[in-house]
Amino acid sequence: MKISLKELSIEEKLRLICGKDCWNTCDFDGKLKRVKVTDASMGVRMPKNPENWDGDKPSVSYPSLQMLCNTWNLEITRKYAECVADDCLDYGADILLGPGVNIKRNPLCGRNFEYFSEDPYLAGVMAREYVWGLQSEGAGACVKHFCCNNEEFNRLQQSSEVDERTLREIYYKPFEIAMEAKPVSVMSSYNRINGVYGSEYRKGYDALRKDCGFDGLIMSDWDAVRDRTKAAKAGCDLEMPFNSSHYEALVADFKAGKITEEEIDVCAQRVLDLIERCEEMQKGKKRKHTLENRIAFTQEIAEEGIVLLKNNGVLPLRKGQSLSMCGWFARPCAYNHKRLDFMSGGGSGRVERLTPMFDMLEIMRKEHGGEITYEPAFSESGVDSSFMCTGSAVDNAAASDVNLVFAGTGANIESEGGDRQSMKLCEAATRTILETAAVNKNTVVVLFAGSAIDMSDWIDEVAAVVYVGFPGEKGGQAVANVLTGKTNPSGKLSETFPLSFEDTPAAQCYRDCKVTRYNEGLDVGYRSYDTYGIEVLFPFGHGLSYSEFDYRNLTLKATEDGLDVSYEIANVSARDGKEVSQVYVRAMGSCVYRPYKELKGFAKTFVKAGGKERVTVRLDRRAFEYWSAAKDGWEIEDGVYEIIIGASVSEELLSAKVRIADGKISFL
Repeated sequence: MKISLKELSIEEKLRLICGKDCWNTCDFDGKLKRVKVTDASMGVRMPKNPENWDGDKPSVSYPSLQMLCNTWNLEITRKYAECVADDCLDYGADILLGPGVNIKRNPLCGRNFEYFSEDPYLAGVMAREYVWGLQSEGAGACVKHFCCNNEEFNRLQQSSEVDERTLREIYYKPFEIAMEAKPVSVMSSYNRINGVYGSEYRKGYDALRKDCGFDGLIMSDWDAVRDRTKAAKAGCDLEMPFNSSHYEALVADFKAGKITEEEIDVCAQRVLDLIERCEEMQKGKKRKHTLENRIAFTQEIAEEGIVLLKNNGVLPLRKGQSLSMCGWFARPCAYNHKRLDFMSGGGSGRVERLTPMFDMLEIMRKEHGGEITYEPAFSESGVDSSFMCTGSAVDNAAASDVNLVFAGTGANIESEGGDRQSMKLCEAATRTILETAAVNKNTVVVLFAGSAIDMSDWIDEVAAVVYVGFPGEKGGQAVANVLTGKTNPSGKLSETFPLSFEDTPAAQCYRDCKVTRYNEGLDVGYRSYDTYGIEVLFPFGHGLSYSEFDYRNLTLKATEDGLDVSYEIANVSARDGKEVSQVYVRAMGSCVYRPYKELKGFAKTFVKAGGKERVTVRLDRRAFEYWSAAKDGWEIEDGVYEIIIGASVSEELLSAKVRIADGKISFL
C-alpha cells in the first residue's frame, strides 16, 4: 500500500532520510517497502553478511565499464545493463550503485576502470544506454559520482577547483546526457567542488535538476556526509549508510529551528517517490537472460572491447606456429585459487566471480594447438623475486615462432581509495618484455589493465600490442579468439594513451594535500593533445582491425534540430569486420576559446568483406553549443563549422564545412 508523506510523523521523516543500515532504506517494520542497494562496477557485489562483511556472494564478473566503453557499441551496452539488472533481481537489490560517469582527467586515477571515458559526450551516451537497459529490466540506476571525483588522492577532503564553463561542458555533461534515460537516483561525490563538499553542493544539484532535467533522488556516497542538516538543505535527499551521530545532530538541529519541516519534507518525499518508482519498475519483471547466458555474454563484451593497438602482421596467429608464453597474467588460475577476481580493479566494484580463473595456456593449447611453452617470469605485482625467472622465458622466446607476454596491473594497483603511482608496468614485466623481444622479433604483449599504460620503454621493440582491459568471466576465451583470428578485433580506445604521465594536462596543474586546480579547463584528454599538437602513444578512438576500411562519399543534410552526417564505409579487405567511425565538430574562427575539435557522434558498423555500408549520424543543436559564461547559458555562435569524420581523433578521413547564421545551417 502506498504511504503518503502526511501519514509519516516528523520523527519518521527525519529517520527516513538517514537510511536504515549500510544497504537499505528505512521500512519502519514493514510500514514502508525498503529499498535495497548494491555496489557495482563489474557486476553485483553483495556481502554475505552486511553486518560482519565476511565476504561477498559470488556473482557474474563482467568486463569493466572502461572495457565496455571501448566497444563503442550501444546494443552491447544495453544488453550488459539488462544482464546486471537480472543479477540485481537474483540478489534482491532494487538499485545498482552505478554507472560511474566521472571524466578520466588523470590517467593515474585508481578508479578509471570504473568510468567510461575522457570524453563527456561518449561517457554520457554510454551511460544513457546503460541506464535505459538497467531500468527497463527492473533495477534502478544511481549515476555517480556528482561531481569532479577524478582522482582518489585524499578524496574525503580534496577540493576540485573548476571554472563554470568547464563544469558545464566537461564534468556536468555526461550526467546531463544520462538524465535523458530518467535514472531514479544520482550519487554525490566525496570531494569538494570549489570548496564545497559534494554532499552539500546545492549549486550543482540545482543545475542537475533545473538544467539537466533530473527528477529523482540524490543520495550520498557512503560516509560522504559531514553535516546532515547542511546536506539536506542543499538537496541531498538520502544519507547512506546510517550514521547515528549524524541522525541525532539532525534531530537536534530540527528542534533548534536550523532546518524546517518543509525542508525535511522535500527529502522525505523523494525517498517515498524512489520506493514507488522501484516498485513500478519491478512489476511483472522476470529474468530476461539466464545465468548461463549472462556468463557467456561476458565473452561477447570482451571480444568487442579488446583493442588491437599495434600489429606488424604477426596477428592473427597462424596454425603450426610454435608459441612461447610468459607472464603471471596468462595463468592467474595457477596462483590464485580464490574466485575473487584479481584480473579487475579493486574496491567496491570488485566481485567474486562464478567461474574459475582462466588459464591462457590451457585455452591456447586448445584453440591454437602446436608446441607451446610457458614460464611465469614475474608475479602479479612484480616484486616477488621467486617468480622472476626471466632467463627461462628468454630461452623459450628464442626457440619459438611467436612470443606472447601477458602483463598488466590489477586490483592491487588500480583500486578505489588510491591512485596509481606510475603509468608504467612493474620493472620485472618491463624487463621480461625487453629481453624476450630482443631474441624474438615476433613478440606480442597482451595487456590486462584498467587505464592507460606508458609503453615508452618497449613499444618500439615489440611486434603487436593487444589491450584487453579487465575482461570478466570469459575473458580468457575472448583473448584467445582475438589472437587466433576467430574474432576480428573492433574495439577502440575511449581514452588517450599519452607517451608519459608528464605529457598529460593533469600533470601540469597545481595540487597540494587539499586542492587540485583544473588549470587545463576544457583541454581534457584528446582536446589538449589535439589542440596543441602534442604527440601521443595511441590517440583517442584508435583501434586496429584484421580488416581494412575506406571512408567515402560524405553528404550533409540539414534537419529541424541539426544536421544529418552521412558517409560510406567500404571494407577493402577479404575479411568481414566492424568499424567505429567518429564524427567531430570544429568551430572555426570562434570568438570564444574552443578546443580544436570535439566528438559529437559515432557509429559502429558491420561491413562484409568487399562490401560497403552507408552510415548516418545525426547531430542535434547541442553539437554546436558552448556554455557562455557571459550569458550564463548555452549558446550557438554564428560562424563556420567543420564536420570531420575519422577512424580516430588523429585520423581525419572526410570533412565538410557548414555555416550557421541565426540558428540556420547553410552549406559551403
